[in-house]
Amino acid sequence: MRMFMTAIAAAAALASAHASAQVVATAEGQQALLASPDPKLAANKKLVYDMYRHIVQGGHADMVEKFFTPEYIQHNPNVASGRDALAAFLRGSRPARPIQPIVTLPIVTIVAEGDYVLVLSERPLKDETGEPYVTSWFDFYRIENGLIAEHWDPALKSAEMLKFDPNEMGK
Repeated sequence: MRMFMTAIAAAAALASAHASAQVVATAEGQQALLASPDPKLAANKKLVYDMYRHIVQGGHADMVEKFFTPEYIQHNPNVASGRDALAAFLRGSRPARPIQPIVTLPIVTIVAEGDYVLVLSERPLKDETGEPYVTSWFDFYRIENGLIAEHWDPALKSAEMLKFDPNEMGK
């Protein structure tokens, strides 16, 4: 876990170094994020990446069985634990969209260690005056037997989060 914490610190430093630059999603850049000399780590990264394409970005609640354990544990206070609860949240928060070959959300990096995968991304938001700004966001996953078993993120409890669609950020 110490090595993983070092990787998280390095990812945060990378994000800070690129804070003023906009992340541009390219197939080549994203494929590089998935690379690992360890086949298990590469598979875990690919699982999370494909979940982003189908579930987070695509909104395909009907595909949760492909990516999540039935006992999936959710640490976001706005979403109940369980694969079925996740599917219900998805149906209530975003429409199903065509599945894209790459993730169009602004991913900075994907880091894997053991059974854990961290996705660090940019989050374009607007402040209370309507001025746009960009901040950092992370999603942290635990993989179990080839499926996502647990998820953490920094979300605060909010009624707005019940309808949050990351595909609409900054619009």
